[in-house]
Amino acid sequence: MAIRKTDFPEIAAVDLGSNSFRLQLARVSDGHLIFHDSLREAVRLGAGLDAKDNLSIEAQRRAIDCLKRFGERLRGLPPQAVRAVATNTFRVARNAPNLMQEAQDALGFPIEIIAGREEARMIFVGVSHSLPPASHKRLVIDIGGGSTEFIIGKGMEPIEMESLYMGCVSYSLRYFPDGKLTETAFDKARIAAAAELQSIRKHFIAEGWEEAVGSSGTAKALGEIIRLSGLSDGEITRDGLEFLRQQLLKAKEIRKIELPGLSPDRAAVLPGGLAIMTAAFEALKLQQMTTANSALREGVLYELLGRLHDQDIREVTVASFMRRYQVDEDQANRVRELAQLLLAQCENKLQQLDHDTAAHYLAWAANLHEIGVTIAHGAYHKHSAYIVENADMPGFSNMEQETLGLLMKSQRRSLSKLEGHLLENSDRLLLILIMRLAVLFHRNRQADHRPDLALTIHKSGYELSIEPGWLKENPLTAAELENEVGYWKEIGYQLKVS
Repeated sequence: MAIRKTDFPEIAAVDLGSNSFRLQLARVSDGHLIFHDSLREAVRLGAGLDAKDNLSIEAQRRAIDCLKRFGERLRGLPPQAVRAVATNTFRVARNAPNLMQEAQDALGFPIEIIAGREEARMIFVGVSHSLPPASHKRLVIDIGGGSTEFIIGKGMEPIEMESLYMGCVSYSLRYFPDGKLTETAFDKARIAAAAELQSIRKHFIAEGWEEAVGSSGTAKALGEIIRLSGLSDGEITRDGLEFLRQQLLKAKEIRKIELPGLSPDRAAVLPGGLAIMTAAFEALKLQQMTTANSALREGVLYELLGRLHDQDIREVTVASFMRRYQVDEDQANRVRELAQLLLAQCENKLQQLDHDTAAHYLAWAANLHEIGVTIAHGAYHKHSAYIVENADMPGFSNMEQETLGLLMKSQRRSLSKLEGHLLENSDRLLLILIMRLAVLFHRNRQADHRPDLALTIHKSGYELSIEPGWLKENPLTAAELENEVGYWKEIGYQLKVS
């Protein structure tokens, strides 16, 4: 019997952060997660960025070696049971695309690069699941290796989200490059963080919150050191932060830091993290902060659990966009139904994508393909592509938004806009063809107008079979199909209409 997607014995999340790579596994029991195994390695990927934002060979090798070890632990799990996400360093590294394929081969699963606000949203989801239910608003601060996320939310829903380009690795390297701990260096780091916070300070304070929570390594390390120093019960406080600053200044060098509960790998990035947390306390007028044991990876797991139980946040996002951009739902339904029909005829030809993923892409693209009309009807396909490529779309990774943008951009007119490397991806080309045909045959926006169609793939190209006599009765569509054949010929592909 085939395994249902909710029957996986365990699911896993991989978090490729700028400081650490983490693997979290959980069993699914009665719709709940039971965390039972985890791995963490201090890869310090962000420390491998040079002045031009290129990752060094050494940093890439550390990443690949770690992912191979993670891949061994994940071996045997089905693709639907694993989700791997990459954060700030993968977002900013110019040579990240060159590393990505090797990284995915090492792990054995696809890796998604997520945007800063999407990272913030999933952090809040993870943190909220680990805390007692509350009716009040919470502020969550997550200081990562290369970025810091700030979220205000209520219950399980984030209200405000921001991701700022500052982190414990990047700030430790920038302001304490020689390992020296001086008053001047701390002041420069704190002022730089305060400058970043200026962009969100007023808005966040106006929104307000009743409880502040810190997540991830920096917050947990600060809270534990303050607790073991006898200054609190585990909360981060202003007095505790000042105490830590004084202790670091007394040490004078990173290698000489001796604090209770502090590991050597965390000590290397503690000065930058401390400066950012101090600036956040000052800018947002915080007095104390509790810490959470969960963060991004737990958020990823809860999102994955939702997808397995048909509670996909991406579907909620698409429905929201359809309302916002006043989509003609009847037309979207017509295009989507034909696209799914054509995909079913060719699904055995998919090479990189599984059927469910391909079907999702086509459904989302069909539902959103006309959102650009609200900007201008002329070249609306380009406006639609721009929106989905650049908007905050909760649940979607950067790659998913890029793929959707490609389907929007390529839904009509010339195909010469496709970049050379895209022509080598047969699955993407098939989705583009299906999307174009679904739009073309419903241009008249009538439910009962399209003929019976059969799409097949041969070594020489694509073939579309149409019920006899239909094209003679519909000369406008016949002319458009003739143009379509020409568009594919321009990029070296054969589309035969019979």
